[in-house]
Amino acid sequence: MARVRKTVTIRDVAEDAGVSLQTVSRVVNGGPNVRPQVRDKVRASIEKLGYVPSLAAQRMSGSRSYIILAINDRERTLEDWRERRGTDWVDQMLLGGILTCSQHGYRMMVELVDTHSDHVERELGAALSALQPDGVILTPPHSENKLITDLLAERRIPFARIGSDAPGPGIALTMGDSSAAHLATTHLAALGHRKIAMIAGPSQYSLSGWRITGWHRALDEAGLPHEGLLEVGDFGYESGTRAARALLDRNPDCTAIIASSDQMALAALEVARERGLDVPRDLSLISFDNTPIVRFTQPPLTAIDQPIAETVSRAVEQLIARESNGDGDGVIEVAAGLVERASTASPPDRA
Repeated sequence: MARVRKTVTIRDVAEDAGVSLQTVSRVVNGGPNVRPQVRDKVRASIEKLGYVPSLAAQRMSGSRSYIILAINDRERTLEDWRERRGTDWVDQMLLGGILTCSQHGYRMMVELVDTHSDHVERELGAALSALQPDGVILTPPHSENKLITDLLAERRIPFARIGSDAPGPGIALTMGDSSAAHLATTHLAALGHRKIAMIAGPSQYSLSGWRITGWHRALDEAGLPHEGLLEVGDFGYESGTRAARALLDRNPDCTAIIASSDQMALAALEVARERGLDVPRDLSLISFDNTPIVRFTQPPLTAIDQPIAETVSRAVEQLIARESNGDGDGVIEVAAGLVERASTASPPDRA
């Protein structure tokens, strides 16, 4: 007969460490008034016995719920999942959030809320009432939805706003979108490109404007034109196809395109093939996101690597520290990087 493993309780830890139940509880919940030697002794017993604190017990021990709630765009997330597009925004969000939460004895939960829903307050209000999170992480475009931020501020729930730099309550975090676009454009200019186009994202995302600003600034610094070299998409493949065709129709001498999402970059790659353009010999491409799929295209795409996991991790740390009451103290920027692959090269000699 299989042996049933006994559940280790807080009493077992207290007996093994030779301390009171209250002392173990204070150590588990990060409470004060515990000598370092005693704290180390209790942690050693927890490790030895394999004790896992009960979330319910933690919640009963004080005012915290030990839950961080992340809110993501319902429509776009479900569409990506159903189409199996290989985007990994949510994966990276969970990677950064879950690991950091677990280090502090917290749990991360994710809710999908419709961006344009007339019932957004009711949807979010129901989730807040049910979960009573200690903090909320808002991702674009929710991070700039005043209905949502006002609701959280009214309920005095600490929250982080990723992709928002507007003044107001909550912790504002960005991923250096303007600097990232500047980096991508400067890289292409250094290779010798003189006509560098951009497919930007939709205007309801502030980061779309930041990327255009970075692109403009780099072109101005290099003395390069930007008239007629900008198209706007919605981050999706079809919009990228339309934008790339429009850019190349208008600028047959364009030798480089920066796309504001991997899906739009993939579309630009296909448009180049339709027109008999070799990437990178005739046209260089740089993408934003650096999701797994861009490593396996032909050629693999040079991409701006967005630090999603690191940004969410920083948000979790700030929320757990309860540093988001009232107005945020400036904007936390986590810098993006450029991953060079085979889709960029010097332009062809068309003299």
